[in-house]
Amino acid sequence: MLKNINRIASELASNYVEDMTYMPAHEKPMPSAKILEKIVVKLREIIFPGYFEGTRICSASLEYHLGVALEWVALKLVDEIHRALCYETPDKDGVAPCREKAKEITMSFMEYLPELRRILTKDVHATYDGDPAAKSYSEIIYCYPTIRAIINHRIAHKLRQLGVTIIPRMISEMAHSETGIDIHPGAAIGERFVIDHGTGVVIGETCIIGNNVKLYQGVTLGAKSFPVDEEGNPIKGIDRHPVVEDNVVIYADATILGRVTVGKDSVIGANVFMAQSVPENSRIMKSAADGFKTI
Repeated sequence: MLKNINRIASELASNYVEDMTYMPAHEKPMPSAKILEKIVVKLREIIFPGYFEGTRICSASLEYHLGVALEWVALKLVDEIHRALCYETPDKDGVAPCREKAKEITMSFMEYLPELRRILTKDVHATYDGDPAAKSYSEIIYCYPTIRAIINHRIAHKLRQLGVTIIPRMISEMAHSETGIDIHPGAAIGERFVIDHGTGVVIGETCIIGNNVKLYQGVTLGAKSFPVDEEGNPIKGIDRHPVVEDNVVIYADATILGRVTVGKDSVIGANVFMAQSVPENSRIMKSAADGFKTI
């Protein structure tokens, strides 16, 4: 048996290609999904204390608990960002440029946390204001998977803005697995953002979403087509997803594709398929005869 195992190992090793085998130049493993998941849970607890880890919090001990949690996140995040940044560029000659950059990014992110809490609090308020079934802010924070997905997205988006590689996508995919909501970390989303029910929502990388926007389950904000290069491969990094302006509501299972604009104060009805822009104050509904029409 051992002889056969050795033969199989030899065959596998000879068939591996460089871009499918992770051999980091800085001799560190890839970022740990398990540790990143713990970091996200800890950040949720920092933003909304008392909800996500079963810790008993009172006003007298709140600052102490926050300080301990912040220190833990900062130390762990430096390690994970270091791994993500430097897998192609080794730290050489006793100099650790990736490590220092990881520390700078981590501190920039930590400084952002009060602003992140302010924005997420507005998301919770908007969800409560628009949901007659919600009994309290606590119910929304603790129970609603949509809030967990939005927390993950806003964390991932900021890290991406700060130049972190791979980790933002890992964090967004954690939310996707947990909630069924797929938001690319590149999507720019304004304040008072609401996803109602949420299952099956897809928001693409280059989406721009304004303030006070509400999406229902099954909404897709996707790409219509992919321009290709001379070799037939999709061109990366181009704007290809919708722009949704302020105060828009998009109802269940609507699909909006391409770099189109949904004008402010518009309502897009359920099951609509759109691949063209509509002006502000539009009312779009599905029609069996016309595909969709303005009402």
